[in-house]
Amino acid sequence: MSVNINTVYQRVLAITNKEQRGYITPQEFNYMANQAQLDIFEQYFYDLNQFSRLPDSGNVNSDMVALIEEKISIFEKSTTVTESGGSNGHYLLPSDLYRLNNVFVQASRPDDFVDGNEAELVTLQYFLKINKTKLAAPTEENPVYIQSSNKIEIFPRSITQGVQFYYIKKPVEVKWGYDSATGLYDSSSSKTTHFELHPSDETELVVKILALAGVILKDPGLYQIGSAEEVKNVQQEKA
Repeated sequence: MSVNINTVYQRVLAITNKEQRGYITPQEFNYMANQAQLDIFEQYFYDLNQFSRLPDSGNVNSDMVALIEEKISIFEKSTTVTESGGSNGHYLLPSDLYRLNNVFVQASRPDDFVDGNEAELVTLQYFLKINKTKLAAPTEENPVYIQSSNKIEIFPRSITQGVQFYYIKKPVEVKWGYDSATGLYDSSSSKTTHFELHPSDETELVVKILALAGVILKDPGLYQIGSAEEVKNVQQEKA
C-alpha cells in the first residue's frame, strides 16, 4: 500500500495555481512532502494512544484503533542482527529504526524465534541492581537489554548470536522525480519515490502540504485553507 506522489503533487499544484497563488518548485514540494509524511506518521502513535484510552462506545473506537494499527503495520519490520565489530553483547540499531518493539534471542534451534526468549528492556541502574544476585541476574532464558542512542547491549554475555529485532521503521524519503530537460514527471524508480503511508491518508497529505505551501509562498489564505481542512478532518475522526 502506498500513495502516488504524482497524484498528490498534481492536486497541490491545481489548488495553488487556481488563483495564481505562486509556483512551487519540485525541490520545495519534496521538502514539504517529506515533512507532511513525517507529521502524519508520528500522529499515528498519538492517535492510537488517545483512542485506546477512550471508553468503549460501540464499534467507533475499536474501528479507529484497528485502522491506526493497520496504518502502523505498514512500517513493521524484523531483522536478524550480529554483534557490532566483535563487541561482545553490543548490537547496532537499524538505520531506519523509529521504534524498537521487541528483542528476541535464539531458542534451542537455529533461526527458530517462535519459541525464542524475549529480552526485557531495563535501565542501567536496574541492571546493576539485579546483576548482583544469582536469583535475579539475567540468564539466556530470561535475557535483558539496555538501549542507547544507536545500539543495545544484551545480557548475559553468553548470548552472542541469534538476536532478532522487531521494530517500526521510519518512512522512506519521498521524491517527485522529473526529467531535467523537460521538467516533466519521471516515474522511474531511480528518480521517484512514493509515499509509504496508507492510501486513506492521501487527502491528509494534500492538506498538510497546502498549509506548508502557504508559509513558503507567504500566502495566509492558502495556509488557512490547509489548516481549516486539517481541523475538519480531525473533528470528523473524533466524531
